[in-house]
Amino acid sequence: MAQTTWATETRNRFPAVVGTGQAYMDNAGGSQVLDVVIDSIKHYLSNTNVQLGASYVVGKQSNELFAAGLLASAKFINADPGEVVLGSASTQLLHNLSSALKFPPGSEIVVSATDHETNIAPWLRLAENQGHTIKFWKPSPSHEWTLQLSDLEPLLTSKTALVAFTNCSNVTGTIHDVKSYASFIKGKYPETLVAIDGVAFTPHRQIDVKALGVDFFVFSWYKVYGPHISLLYAAPRTQKYITPLSHFFNPKETLFDKLNLAGGNYELTASLPLLVDFLTSETWERIKKQEEALSKTFIDWVLSRPDIILYGTKESSSDKRVPVLSFSVKGWGSKDLVEAVEKEDSRYGIRWGHVYAKRLVDSFGLEKPEEGIVRVSLLFYNTIEEVEGLIKVFEKVLGGK
Repeated sequence: MAQTTWATETRNRFPAVVGTGQAYMDNAGGSQVLDVVIDSIKHYLSNTNVQLGASYVVGKQSNELFAAGLLASAKFINADPGEVVLGSASTQLLHNLSSALKFPPGSEIVVSATDHETNIAPWLRLAENQGHTIKFWKPSPSHEWTLQLSDLEPLLTSKTALVAFTNCSNVTGTIHDVKSYASFIKGKYPETLVAIDGVAFTPHRQIDVKALGVDFFVFSWYKVYGPHISLLYAAPRTQKYITPLSHFFNPKETLFDKLNLAGGNYELTASLPLLVDFLTSETWERIKKQEEALSKTFIDWVLSRPDIILYGTKESSSDKRVPVLSFSVKGWGSKDLVEAVEKEDSRYGIRWGHVYAKRLVDSFGLEKPEEGIVRVSLLFYNTIEEVEGLIKVFEKVLGGK
Protein backbone atom coordinates (compact mmCIF):
# COMPACT_ATOMS: atom_id res chain seq x y z
CA MET A 1 0.00 0.00 0.00
CA ALA A 2 1.53 3.28 -1.11
CA GLN A 3 1.70 6.36 1.07
CA THR A 4 -1.08 8.86 0.32
CA THR A 5 -0.25 12.29 -1.08
CA TRP A 6 -1.42 13.92 2.15
CA ALA A 7 0.71 11.64 4.30
CA THR A 8 3.77 12.25 2.12
CA GLU A 9 3.34 16.02 2.16
CA THR A 10 2.74 16.06 5.89
CA ARG A 11 5.67 13.75 6.57
CA ASN A 12 7.87 16.31 4.84
CA ARG A 13 6.92 18.81 7.55
CA PHE A 14 8.97 16.85 10.10
CA PRO A 15 12.64 17.70 9.46
CA ALA A 16 14.04 14.83 11.54
CA VAL A 17 11.82 12.27 9.82
CA VAL A 18 12.96 13.15 6.32
CA GLY A 19 16.45 14.39 7.09
CA THR A 20 18.22 11.80 9.26
CA GLY A 21 17.71 8.49 7.46
CA GLN A 22 16.31 6.99 10.66
CA ALA A 23 12.98 5.15 10.62
CA TYR A 24 11.51 6.39 13.89
CA MET A 25 9.54 3.51 15.39
CA ASP A 26 9.90 4.38 19.07
CA ASN A 27 7.35 7.17 18.93
CA ALA A 28 5.52 6.23 22.13
CA GLY A 29 8.64 7.49 23.89
CA GLY A 30 8.45 10.81 22.05
CA SER A 31 7.39 12.01 18.61
CA GLN A 32 9.34 14.06 16.12
CA VAL A 33 8.56 17.77 15.97
CA LEU A 34 6.53 19.75 13.43
CA ASP A 35 8.47 22.32 11.40
CA VAL A 36 6.57 25.41 12.56
CA VAL A 37 7.09 24.42 16.20
CA ILE A 38 10.85 24.29 15.68
CA ASP A 39 10.77 27.65 13.91
CA SER A 40 8.65 29.21 16.65
CA ILE A 41 11.04 28.13 19.42
CA LYS A 42 13.97 29.62 17.55
CA HIS A 43 12.03 32.84 16.93
CA TYR A 44 11.05 33.21 20.59
CA LEU A 45 14.60 32.69 21.85
CA SER A 46 15.92 35.10 19.22
CA ASN A 47 13.41 37.89 19.78
CA THR A 48 11.31 37.68 22.96
CA ASN A 49 13.35 35.74 25.52
CA VAL A 50 12.62 37.72 28.69
CA GLN A 51 11.00 37.02 32.03
CA LEU A 52 7.21 37.25 32.02
CA GLY A 53 5.30 40.00 33.77
CA ALA A 54 7.18 43.09 32.57
CA SER A 55 5.50 46.12 30.95
CA TYR A 56 8.18 47.12 28.42
CA VAL A 57 7.66 46.32 24.74
CA VAL A 58 9.40 42.94 24.46
CA GLY A 59 8.03 41.96 27.87
CA LYS A 60 4.48 42.55 26.64
CA GLN A 61 5.18 40.46 23.55
CA SER A 62 6.40 37.58 25.70
CA ASN A 63 3.38 37.85 27.98
CA GLU A 64 1.06 37.65 24.98
CA LEU A 65 2.86 34.70 23.40
CA PHE A 66 2.77 32.70 26.64
CA ALA A 67 -0.89 33.51 27.23
CA ALA A 68 -1.74 32.44 23.68
CA GLY A 69 0.03 29.12 24.30
CA LEU A 70 -1.97 28.48 27.45
CA LEU A 71 -5.23 29.32 25.64
CA ALA A 72 -4.32 27.00 22.76
CA SER A 73 -3.58 24.18 25.22
CA ALA A 74 -7.02 24.51 26.75
CA LYS A 75 -8.70 24.72 23.34
CA PHE A 76 -6.90 21.56 22.22
CA ILE A 77 -8.74 19.41 24.77
CA ASN A 78 -11.94 21.52 24.95
CA ALA A 79 -11.19 22.91 28.40
CA ASP A 80 -11.33 26.40 29.87
CA PRO A 81 -7.97 28.16 30.38
CA GLY A 82 -8.42 28.15 34.15
CA GLU A 83 -8.71 24.36 34.13
CA VAL A 84 -5.23 23.60 32.75
CA VAL A 85 -1.63 23.94 33.84
CA LEU A 86 1.60 23.31 31.94
CA GLY A 87 4.69 21.59 33.27
CA SER A 88 7.91 19.85 32.32
CA ALA A 89 6.46 16.31 32.11
CA SER A 90 3.28 14.36 32.84
CA THR A 91 5.06 12.58 35.68
CA GLN A 92 5.97 15.89 37.28
CA LEU A 93 2.47 17.29 36.87
CA LEU A 94 0.81 14.29 38.52
CA HIS A 95 3.29 14.35 41.39
CA ASN A 96 2.53 18.06 41.82
CA LEU A 97 -1.18 17.29 41.78
CA SER A 98 -0.92 14.45 44.26
CA SER A 99 1.07 16.71 46.58
CA ALA A 100 -1.71 19.30 46.44
CA LEU A 101 -4.73 17.00 46.81
CA LYS A 102 -6.29 16.27 50.17
CA PHE A 103 -8.97 13.58 50.46
CA PRO A 104 -11.19 12.81 53.49
CA PRO A 105 -9.62 10.51 56.12
CA GLY A 106 -10.01 6.81 55.35
CA SER A 107 -10.46 7.30 51.60
CA GLU A 108 -9.71 4.59 49.05
CA ILE A 109 -7.83 5.06 45.77
CA VAL A 110 -8.01 2.62 42.86
CA VAL A 111 -5.06 2.50 40.46
CA SER A 112 -4.66 0.41 37.34
CA ALA A 113 -1.91 -2.19 36.99
CA THR A 114 -2.06 -1.54 33.22
CA ASP A 115 -0.65 1.95 33.56
CA HIS A 116 2.66 3.65 33.01
CA GLU A 117 4.14 4.34 36.46
CA THR A 118 3.35 8.02 35.91
CA ASN A 119 -0.29 7.34 36.86
CA ILE A 120 0.49 4.97 39.74
CA ALA A 121 3.37 6.27 41.86
CA PRO A 122 1.84 9.71 42.66
CA TRP A 123 -1.30 8.04 44.02
CA LEU A 124 0.67 5.51 46.05
CA ARG A 125 2.59 8.39 47.61
CA LEU A 126 -0.59 10.34 48.32
CA ALA A 127 -2.15 7.30 50.01
CA GLU A 128 0.95 6.68 52.11
CA ASN A 129 1.23 10.31 53.19
CA GLN A 130 -2.45 10.67 54.08
CA GLY A 131 -3.19 7.16 55.34
CA HIS A 132 -5.55 6.12 52.54
CA THR A 133 -6.07 2.61 51.13
CA ILE A 134 -4.79 1.62 47.69
CA LYS A 135 -6.53 -0.99 45.54
CA PHE A 136 -5.17 -2.34 42.24
CA TRP A 137 -7.45 -2.75 39.24
CA LYS A 138 -5.74 -5.52 37.30
CA PRO A 139 -6.04 -6.14 33.56
CA SER A 140 -7.56 -9.33 32.28
CA PRO A 141 -5.22 -11.72 30.39
CA SER A 142 -8.32 -13.42 28.97
CA HIS A 143 -9.31 -10.05 27.50
CA GLU A 144 -5.91 -9.36 25.96
CA TRP A 145 -4.63 -7.46 29.00
CA THR A 146 -7.32 -4.78 28.92
CA LEU A 147 -9.21 -3.38 31.89
CA GLN A 148 -12.71 -4.75 32.49
CA LEU A 149 -15.47 -3.03 34.45
CA SER A 150 -16.41 -6.39 35.93
CA ASP A 151 -13.01 -6.39 37.68
CA LEU A 152 -13.41 -2.80 38.84
CA GLU A 153 -16.89 -3.04 40.32
CA PRO A 154 -15.92 -5.08 43.42
CA LEU A 155 -13.20 -2.51 44.22
CA LEU A 156 -15.56 0.47 44.35
CA THR A 157 -17.11 1.61 47.62
CA SER A 158 -18.59 4.80 49.05
CA LYS A 159 -15.04 5.58 50.27
CA THR A 160 -13.49 5.54 46.78
CA ALA A 161 -12.09 9.03 46.29
CA LEU A 162 -10.29 8.44 42.99
CA VAL A 163 -9.97 5.88 40.18
CA ALA A 164 -6.85 6.29 38.02
CA PHE A 165 -6.35 4.47 34.74
CA THR A 166 -4.99 4.91 31.25
CA ASN A 167 -6.84 5.99 28.13
CA CYS A 168 -4.57 3.65 26.19
CA SER A 169 -1.76 1.41 27.40
CA ASN A 170 1.72 2.42 26.25
CA VAL A 171 2.45 -1.31 25.98
CA THR A 172 -0.64 -2.92 24.47
CA GLY A 173 -1.96 -0.01 22.40
CA THR A 174 -5.49 -1.08 23.30
CA ILE A 175 -7.99 1.76 23.75
CA HIS A 176 -10.14 1.86 26.87
CA ASP A 177 -13.60 3.36 26.47
CA VAL A 178 -12.93 6.16 28.94
CA LYS A 179 -16.32 7.84 28.50
CA SER A 180 -18.20 4.64 29.35
CA TYR A 181 -15.85 3.73 32.19
CA ALA A 182 -16.14 7.19 33.76
CA SER A 183 -19.92 7.08 33.42
CA PHE A 184 -20.02 3.66 35.09
CA ILE A 185 -17.90 4.85 38.02
CA LYS A 186 -19.87 8.04 38.59
CA GLY A 187 -23.16 6.26 38.13
CA LYS A 188 -22.32 4.22 41.21
CA TYR A 189 -20.50 6.85 43.25
CA PRO A 190 -21.00 10.38 41.86
CA GLU A 191 -18.35 11.96 44.11
CA THR A 192 -15.56 9.64 42.95
CA LEU A 193 -12.94 11.40 40.82
CA VAL A 194 -11.54 9.86 37.62
CA ALA A 195 -7.90 10.50 36.62
CA ILE A 196 -6.79 9.59 33.11
CA ASP A 197 -3.28 9.16 31.76
CA GLY A 198 -3.72 10.25 28.15
CA VAL A 199 -0.03 10.26 27.22
CA ALA A 200 -0.08 7.19 24.95
CA PHE A 201 -3.45 8.06 23.40
CA THR A 202 -3.33 11.78 22.65
CA PRO A 203 -0.84 11.56 19.72
CA HIS A 204 -3.39 9.45 17.87
CA ARG A 205 -6.87 10.86 18.54
CA GLN A 206 -8.69 14.13 19.16
CA ILE A 207 -9.42 14.80 22.84
CA ASP A 208 -12.53 16.35 24.42
CA VAL A 209 -12.29 16.19 28.20
CA LYS A 210 -15.83 17.49 28.68
CA ALA A 211 -17.28 14.74 26.49
CA LEU A 212 -15.20 12.11 28.29
CA GLY A 213 -16.58 13.24 31.65
CA VAL A 214 -13.25 12.88 33.47
CA ASP A 215 -11.84 14.90 36.36
CA PHE A 216 -8.12 14.81 35.61
CA PHE A 217 -6.42 14.29 32.26
CA VAL A 218 -2.69 14.50 31.59
CA PHE A 219 -0.62 14.23 28.42
CA SER A 220 2.76 15.24 27.00
CA TRP A 221 3.08 17.61 24.07
CA TYR A 222 6.44 16.07 23.19
CA LYS A 223 4.55 12.92 22.19
CA VAL A 224 2.07 14.94 20.13
CA TYR A 225 4.51 16.40 17.55
CA GLY A 226 5.46 19.28 19.83
CA PRO A 227 8.02 20.48 22.38
CA HIS A 228 9.09 18.86 25.65
CA ILE A 229 6.25 20.17 27.80
CA SER A 230 3.09 18.60 29.26
CA LEU A 231 -0.45 19.54 30.25
CA LEU A 232 -2.73 18.68 33.15
CA TYR A 233 -6.49 19.28 33.14
CA ALA A 234 -8.60 19.39 36.30
CA ALA A 235 -12.39 19.67 36.26
CA PRO A 236 -13.94 22.50 38.29
CA ARG A 237 -15.38 20.12 40.89
CA THR A 238 -11.86 19.02 41.88
CA GLN A 239 -10.79 22.47 43.03
CA LYS A 240 -12.10 21.96 46.57
CA TYR A 241 -9.56 19.14 47.04
CA ILE A 242 -6.54 21.07 45.70
CA THR A 243 -4.42 23.19 48.02
CA PRO A 244 -2.17 25.74 46.26
CA LEU A 245 1.53 24.94 45.82
CA SER A 246 2.32 28.41 44.52
CA HIS A 247 3.89 31.33 46.38
CA PHE A 248 1.66 32.77 49.11
CA PHE A 249 1.31 36.14 47.36
CA ASN A 250 0.17 34.68 44.02
CA PRO A 251 -3.48 34.30 42.93
CA LYS A 252 -5.21 31.09 44.03
CA GLU A 253 -8.30 30.92 41.82
CA THR A 254 -7.42 28.64 38.87
CA LEU A 255 -5.55 25.37 38.45
CA PHE A 256 -2.74 27.34 36.80
CA ASP A 257 -2.62 29.66 39.82
CA LYS A 258 -2.46 26.73 42.23
CA LEU A 259 -0.05 24.36 40.50
CA ASN A 260 2.08 26.47 38.18
CA LEU A 261 5.61 26.19 39.56
CA ALA A 262 7.30 27.99 36.66
CA GLY A 263 7.33 24.67 34.81
CA GLY A 264 5.54 25.97 31.73
CA ASN A 265 8.67 26.76 29.72
CA TYR A 266 8.11 30.07 27.90
CA GLU A 267 9.51 29.35 24.44
CA LEU A 268 7.87 25.93 24.32
CA THR A 269 4.49 27.22 25.43
CA ALA A 270 4.65 29.96 22.81
CA SER A 271 4.94 27.35 20.05
CA LEU A 272 1.72 25.51 20.94
CA PRO A 273 -0.82 27.62 18.96
CA LEU A 274 0.92 26.67 15.71
CA LEU A 275 0.74 22.98 16.61
CA VAL A 276 -2.93 23.19 17.61
CA ASP A 277 -3.73 24.92 14.31
CA PHE A 278 -2.10 22.00 12.47
CA LEU A 279 -4.11 19.35 14.33
CA THR A 280 -7.53 20.02 12.81
CA SER A 281 -10.45 17.57 12.88
CA GLU A 282 -9.66 16.69 9.26
CA THR A 283 -6.04 15.98 10.17
CA TRP A 284 -7.12 13.65 12.98
CA GLU A 285 -9.33 11.66 10.61
CA ARG A 286 -6.44 11.24 8.19
CA ILE A 287 -4.15 10.23 11.04
CA LYS A 288 -6.60 7.48 12.05
CA LYS A 289 -6.76 6.12 8.52
CA GLN A 290 -2.98 6.06 8.04
CA GLU A 291 -2.29 4.51 11.43
CA GLU A 292 -4.89 1.80 10.96
CA ALA A 293 -3.07 0.75 7.78
CA LEU A 294 0.24 0.71 9.67
CA SER A 295 -1.23 -1.42 12.48
CA LYS A 296 -2.77 -3.89 10.05
CA THR A 297 0.47 -4.37 8.13
CA PHE A 298 2.43 -5.23 11.27
CA ILE A 299 -0.27 -7.23 13.07
CA ASP A 300 -0.95 -9.37 9.99
CA TRP A 301 2.72 -10.36 10.00
CA VAL A 302 2.79 -11.00 13.75
CA LEU A 303 -0.27 -13.27 13.53
CA SER A 304 1.37 -15.24 10.72
CA ARG A 305 4.11 -16.39 13.11
CA PRO A 306 3.26 -18.89 15.87
CA ASP A 307 6.47 -17.99 17.72
CA ILE A 308 5.33 -14.40 18.42
CA ILE A 309 3.05 -13.34 21.27
CA LEU A 310 1.30 -9.99 20.76
CA TYR A 311 0.24 -8.14 23.92
CA GLY A 312 -3.02 -6.27 23.40
CA THR A 313 -5.87 -6.56 20.96
CA LYS A 314 -5.22 -8.38 17.70
CA GLU A 315 -7.59 -6.01 15.93
CA SER A 316 -6.11 -3.24 13.82
CA SER A 317 -9.23 -1.05 13.74
CA SER A 318 -8.59 2.55 14.79
CA ASP A 319 -11.58 2.25 17.13
CA LYS A 320 -9.87 -0.55 19.07
CA ARG A 321 -6.17 0.33 19.14
CA VAL A 322 -3.38 2.71 18.27
CA PRO A 323 -0.20 1.48 16.52
CA VAL A 324 1.72 0.78 19.73
CA LEU A 325 2.68 -2.85 19.15
CA SER A 326 4.42 -4.89 21.84
CA PHE A 327 5.39 -8.55 21.62
CA SER A 328 7.81 -11.26 22.62
CA VAL A 329 9.29 -14.10 20.60
CA LYS A 330 9.68 -17.64 21.92
CA GLY A 331 13.33 -18.47 22.46
CA TRP A 332 14.45 -14.86 22.31
CA GLY A 333 15.13 -12.25 24.95
CA SER A 334 13.76 -8.86 23.90
CA LYS A 335 17.10 -7.10 24.31
CA ASP A 336 18.85 -9.76 22.23
CA LEU A 337 16.26 -9.47 19.48
CA VAL A 338 16.34 -5.67 19.25
CA GLU A 339 20.14 -5.67 19.18
CA ALA A 340 20.09 -8.32 16.45
CA VAL A 341 17.75 -6.16 14.38
CA GLU A 342 19.98 -3.11 14.90
CA LYS A 343 23.02 -5.11 13.86
CA GLU A 344 21.27 -6.29 10.72
CA ASP A 345 19.96 -2.84 9.78
CA SER A 346 20.54 0.22 11.98
CA ARG A 347 17.90 2.33 10.22
CA TYR A 348 15.07 0.97 12.35
CA GLY A 349 14.64 2.58 15.76
CA ILE A 350 12.63 0.25 18.03
CA ARG A 351 12.81 -0.49 21.77
CA TRP A 352 13.01 -3.25 24.35
CA GLY A 353 12.24 -3.14 28.07
CA HIS A 354 9.34 -2.51 30.42
CA VAL A 355 8.86 1.03 29.01
CA TYR A 356 7.86 2.35 32.47
CA ALA A 357 4.87 -0.01 32.71
CA LYS A 358 6.81 -2.54 34.77
CA ARG A 359 3.84 -3.81 36.78
CA LEU A 360 2.05 -4.77 33.57
CA VAL A 361 5.08 -6.24 31.78
CA ASP A 362 6.05 -8.27 34.86
CA SER A 363 2.65 -9.97 34.70
CA PHE A 364 3.27 -11.35 31.20
CA GLY A 365 5.39 -14.29 32.39
CA LEU A 366 8.22 -13.57 29.94
CA GLU A 367 11.13 -15.97 29.40
CA LYS A 368 13.54 -13.14 30.26
CA PRO A 369 11.47 -10.75 32.38
CA GLU A 370 14.44 -8.45 32.97
CA GLU A 371 14.47 -7.67 29.23
CA GLY A 372 10.76 -6.89 28.98
CA ILE A 373 9.00 -6.77 25.63
CA VAL A 374 9.87 -5.55 22.14
CA ARG A 375 7.87 -2.44 21.25
CA VAL A 376 7.29 -1.00 17.79
CA SER A 377 5.37 2.27 18.19
CA LEU A 378 4.29 4.10 15.06
CA LEU A 379 2.79 7.45 14.12
CA PHE A 380 1.15 8.68 10.95
CA TYR A 381 4.44 9.96 9.51
CA ASN A 382 5.70 6.39 9.36
CA THR A 383 5.19 4.66 6.02
CA ILE A 384 3.93 1.25 5.01
CA GLU A 385 7.26 0.78 3.26
CA GLU A 386 9.10 1.35 6.55
CA VAL A 387 6.94 -1.22 8.32
CA GLU A 388 7.45 -3.74 5.54
CA GLY A 389 11.19 -3.07 5.65
CA LEU A 390 11.28 -3.73 9.40
CA ILE A 391 9.33 -6.96 8.90
CA LYS A 392 11.93 -8.13 6.38
CA VAL A 393 14.69 -7.51 8.91
CA PHE A 394 12.78 -9.44 11.59
CA GLU A 395 12.29 -12.31 9.15
CA LYS A 396 15.99 -12.37 8.38
CA VAL A 397 16.90 -12.39 12.08
CA LEU A 398 14.25 -14.89 13.21
CA GLY A 399 14.45 -17.25 10.29
CA GLY A 400 11.78 -19.91 9.72
CA LYS A 401 8.53 -20.00 11.62
